Amino acid sequence: MLPAGGPKFKRRKAERPDEIVTAAFEIFSEKGFAAARLDDIAARAGVSKGAIYLYFATKEDIFRAVVEMGVAPNLGLIQANIAAHPDSFPDLIRGAVSVLGQMIATTPIGGIVKMVIGESRNFPELARTWHDTLIRPALGAMTLAITAAQARGELRPGDPRQYALSLVSPMLVGVIWRETFEPVGAEPFDIPALARQHAELWLRGMLVQPEAQP
Repeated sequence: MLPAGGPKFKRRKAERPDEIVTAAFEIFSEKGFAAARLDDIAARAGVSKGAIYLYFATKEDIFRAVVEMGVAPNLGLIQANIAAHPDSFPDLIRGAVSVLGQMIATTPIGGIVKMVIGESRNFPELARTWHDTLIRPALGAMTLAITAAQARGELRPGDPRQYALSLVSPMLVGVIWRETFEPVGAEPFDIPALARQHAELWLRGMLVQPEAQP
């Protein structure tokens, strides 16, 4: 028979990696990579610093876990949306930017993006992990969807990879604005609304026969 505290202890132990990753997501977003201390992450997660080393050997390992567990599943929704709308390109685009806009608005991802941009020269592994785990597959999936839509005659000719980048660029600018200028008093932008508006403008310019807008 298990002691009274057994199941609770086991459940708590099993949850610790998730708690550490969630705490690291927040600390990296607030402090950046160089300034983030394992003590800060441990305190936010409610574990000892030694407990972190049971799951992660280095701070870089923690960052990879943040990307894989905290960000990649959200971008996976975009890839799932692409798979769900193979023949309805406007619906695909609207769904993708809606997911991305909500993710930016409701998670600390903006601070992580700023961290990767600002600290990748000193910590190139940050940029490599971000690119290989998130950017390359997401941009690749959108590029393939644009290529398929061009082959169906729906979209104007042009470099599909550049078109994919042009679709998401305003949201990146919105993130940089929020993380850099809003803290010093700049008027904020509604990033989900920005994403939706840009998607409609992008579709109007790209569709060979633009659909009637509501």
